[in-house]
Amino acid sequence: MSESKVLGIVFSNMHDDRMGDLTMVRTMGSVPYGGRYRLVDFALSNMVNAGIRDVGMITKSNYHSLMDHVGSGREWDLARKIGGLTILPPYARAGAGMYRGNLDAISNIYAFLASSKAKYVLLCDCDVVANIDYNAMLAEHEESGAGISILCGRYDVAPHHGEDLVLSIQEDGFLRDAFQSADARGEQDVYMNAAIFDRELLLRLAVDGVSHGKYSINEIIQDQARSHSVYCYKGHGWFYHIHNLTEYFVANMALLDEKVREELFLPERPILTKIRDEAPAKYGLSSNVKNSLVADGCIIEGTVENSIIFRGVKVGQGAVVKNSIVMQGSVIDDNAQLDYVILDKDVLIKDGRRLAGYLTYPVYVPKKSHI
Repeated sequence: MSESKVLGIVFSNMHDDRMGDLTMVRTMGSVPYGGRYRLVDFALSNMVNAGIRDVGMITKSNYHSLMDHVGSGREWDLARKIGGLTILPPYARAGAGMYRGNLDAISNIYAFLASSKAKYVLLCDCDVVANIDYNAMLAEHEESGAGISILCGRYDVAPHHGEDLVLSIQEDGFLRDAFQSADARGEQDVYMNAAIFDRELLLRLAVDGVSHGKYSINEIIQDQARSHSVYCYKGHGWFYHIHNLTEYFVANMALLDEKVREELFLPERPILTKIRDEAPAKYGLSSNVKNSLVADGCIIEGTVENSIIFRGVKVGQGAVVKNSIVMQGSVIDDNAQLDYVILDKDVLIKDGRRLAGYLTYPVYVPKKSHI
């Protein structure tokens, strides 16, 4: 797609409340993932891989780590004199309060959208891990003649997925109906929080929707479904829609499957992230590592099994780390044991300590804790 044809908008803070203490001091977009990435990397990379070079990132609170990570957008080729990455604060117009939903946020950045020359606007959240071909999605959007196209995926809807928008799709690909998933069960087509709008249409819908007390894009999709003017694009390849801390754990552990990595990290559509120069990981003579992802800068002298180990982690002699996520800069001292545990950044687990959770209830240890 041409660089000026599509404007990208990333919502960095949507769904922060889903993740408990993990998003207490950071946005959803800056949540670490897979040993070296942040969730926002997938949103930004999918956009730039489709040729989008104008991206606005809407923030709300706790965005210091997000700003540190994305910086000027250089790693995504978004550091430009004209266009590129624009950070959009929560109060973007006079008299506007903190936005109450993503449609309200769009209303708050009305001037930014109105000044764009792009024909389309691509909106996406940071709660989906996927490698999405937005060029293919745009091609189907234009061919369909719809004013809105939404990304949909199919998976088993659980009771805690109450915010999900479940879709009823016609044979021609247009949306018949959409409803909140509070009572839905089993495998369903679900809106994946990414959509392409004709820009002029989005501006009209945002102003009209907020004036009628509607603050969510989901409400607009439900309204427009009645006129069958919403097209549904079905994504391809592996994806994971993260709803809570347990699903975050599962989404990370999925990377231990080679087939998942092959579908997610494609050479033709790379997932880009902030570059950090670290020494290669070091493995001691007594180390034992099985089926794990170990980032650079780590020192491993104990046992690591079925785990995701981020940069700069130290695992001491006799320590055993199984089925766990250990984030950047954490230290597991000698003879400590972890099983089904999520350690946030810069955590210290002292000699001989033992922590254990379960697959459906991993233990989370907050940032900079000492145990």
